[in-house]
Amino acid sequence: MCIGAFLWELAHNPDVVTFQYGMIPAVLFGYADLPPRLAVIPPWATIFTSMFLHGGWFHLGGNMLFLWIFGNNVEDLLGRFRYLLIYFCCGAAAALIQAGADPTSQVPMVGASGAIAGVLGAYLIVYPRANVHCFVWIIIFFWIVTVPAWVLLGVWFAMQLLSGLSSGARDPGVAFWAHVGGFVSGVVLMLLLRPRSVLLLHAPKTPVFASAPPSALNGRRTFHQGSVPSAGRRYPGPPSPWN
Repeated sequence: MCIGAFLWELAHNPDVVTFQYGMIPAVLFGYADLPPRLAVIPPWATIFTSMFLHGGWFHLGGNMLFLWIFGNNVEDLLGRFRYLLIYFCCGAAAALIQAGADPTSQVPMVGASGAIAGVLGAYLIVYPRANVHCFVWIIIFFWIVTVPAWVLLGVWFAMQLLSGLSSGARDPGVAFWAHVGGFVSGVVLMLLLRPRSVLLLHAPKTPVFASAPPSALNGRRTFHQGSVPSAGRRYPGPPSPWN
């Protein structure tokens, strides 16, 4: 849906669409009004429509990559309804927290990153020690390094929190507080909404912090659930992110 919405956005005037359907804190809280030609939906509705808009291909691609890597395991655990409930609730919470951090801002907020941050938070408390393959590139050398999910997601969360504290809410480029709020919301909602059969803090089954050059991975399926899942049909059997 995000890809389709972005293509629709490109087919029209992206700047106009951003102001029509992006979440603008000052408009949401009544500090400013949009011109009639831009006020096409109620301000509260932009909390949800803004999740489907993106500021460019890199913005869209980065969000979809994280959703692709971690989202399928969370959906398999929760089922489609609970998964979508967490996704949209985290997205709404992220938008409101970002707006509350700077309620007079007239910069439109767009992107699914707040909702996806919630998916990351939900993943973390279920599979904190699942192994994730990371691509490390230094000049002409590159490796595939395996790290636990808690390291990758913990570093990411710390970067968002520190960036939010250092730049405040007035950085128009990145909604750091939306990422923080979405992530925390995902942790809380996973605790509240998970089925009783879903256990927390699963133990790992393979070693972590292993590394190898890409040539050593010939003949192996490099990306899979818990890393980058197959684009084909899901594997049969119980959901698992383990290597």
